[in-house]
Amino acid sequence: MKSFGVSTRRKFLIGSGATALATTLGGLAMPAISRASSRPVFTHGVQSGDVDTTTGMIWTRTDRPARVEFEVSTTESFANPTRLPSLDALPDSDLAVKRLLENLTPDQDIFYRMTAVDLSDVSARSEPIVGRFRTAPSARRDIRFAWSGDTAGQGWGIDETGMKTYATMSKHEPDFFLHSGDTIYADGAIQDEVELKDGSKWINKVVIDEKRKVAETLDEFRGQWKYNMMDDHVRALNAVCPTFFQWDDHEVVNNWSASKDLTEDDRYTEKSVALLQARAARAFHEMSPIRFTPAEPGRVYRKIAYGPMLDVFFLDLRSYRGPNTASMQDELSDKARILGDAQMQWLKRELSNSRATWKVIACDMPIGLVVRDGEKIEAIANGDDGAAKGRELEIAELLRFIKNAGIENTVWLTADVHYTAAHYYNPDKAQFQDFNPFWEFVSGPLHAGTFGPNDLDQTFGPELKYVKAPSKEQGVNLPPSDGFQFFGLVDIDADTQQMTVRLMDRDDNELYTMTLDPVRSA
Repeated sequence: MKSFGVSTRRKFLIGSGATALATTLGGLAMPAISRASSRPVFTHGVQSGDVDTTTGMIWTRTDRPARVEFEVSTTESFANPTRLPSLDALPDSDLAVKRLLENLTPDQDIFYRMTAVDLSDVSARSEPIVGRFRTAPSARRDIRFAWSGDTAGQGWGIDETGMKTYATMSKHEPDFFLHSGDTIYADGAIQDEVELKDGSKWINKVVIDEKRKVAETLDEFRGQWKYNMMDDHVRALNAVCPTFFQWDDHEVVNNWSASKDLTEDDRYTEKSVALLQARAARAFHEMSPIRFTPAEPGRVYRKIAYGPMLDVFFLDLRSYRGPNTASMQDELSDKARILGDAQMQWLKRELSNSRATWKVIACDMPIGLVVRDGEKIEAIANGDDGAAKGRELEIAELLRFIKNAGIENTVWLTADVHYTAAHYYNPDKAQFQDFNPFWEFVSGPLHAGTFGPNDLDQTFGPELKYVKAPSKEQGVNLPPSDGFQFFGLVDIDADTQQMTVRLMDRDDNELYTMTLDPVRSA
């Protein structure tokens, strides 16, 4: 399906130095000082993201203040590259730089190369570092992408195997990877080792100071991101596959909203959730290749147009929500919202304007699964199986709008609950029935503890078509080594325009497959 074969990709990784960025410990990469200590070093590889037909974001980080030079080419040899103005990697951005590549050719392999020049000694130049991605097509072609969420959670860090799910996804050569949130676990400290139920130990081979405690300072939030990029598999995927990021709660603190109270949480000396959120948001944008939105610089929700067959709508159910409550309000108010009015109006407008065959709604939390915050509700479903109330009112409004506007072929993708499932929302079995049927697919975690399954609320009539989660006998918070790590693969066929969704585990077993036929416009 792709012109860029596995063998070529492996050759590219080796040739670009993407898998040999730093010294190793037990086969696991650690950011390092170059043997020639006078030369700058790229510490955490490269990233690309938010790629469309003619543009794409790229990212890297240096070990010291440096001027980063950029070259772009359509060939791996960098014959006749385009040289772009340099950018300065400075301490105020934690030595990270990112930029938007523009005026690219649709459906084209793009190679980018960076070289760092020490700002204190301009004669000291780094070895170059290289990444690649493919732009979205302007005409119909086969598309494949992966999605999942939840990285380095519940104390399960980089062990001897590393974050294997990333390597498994990379084997499928996705056009892009959609990270559904909980990209880091800023509230999840990691220890050197964890005692397992069978008496053995999970050994975190890589631990840094920023991961030994909850994140409170800006540097500690940045450290959470850098930790993930110390994994070989993560960096290898980053070098060849764009990641489209969204966020959820663990980028800041578990279940954060206006009602979050850290007064009794002894792990935190900083008790202001608003201040933690501000620092976390800055680190999120500094350390990921997400686009910058001038109208709202910290915005996460956005649309990526990926050719004529696919638009991806990234939602943010975290930043604009009201406080977590029992979510039983009878009328929609700001306190009952989870999207917020501005994001809702944006989503309605963009869905109405979309001419893509498939409209994928990337949601950081599931619709019908009951996710609790103690006695309060953390997600959308309130668990009463009745008419829409609380946050369900906003989703009911959206689903009604999609039906009345004649918007076809919406599919929801999410993670968050740390297991994998397929849900078919059937209005004939729902309490709120004014919507067209649709699918929601859940897959995760990438590298975190496994839980579930959660209860399904029947307000929108979800039918459970597939689930894989730990049994009661197996318990909760299973380590990644137990194999309950999941991701999803989506293929869109250029000829039929059918969408095939596969739920996969980290050992590359295909667990469930569903092929969806597009509704054709009249």
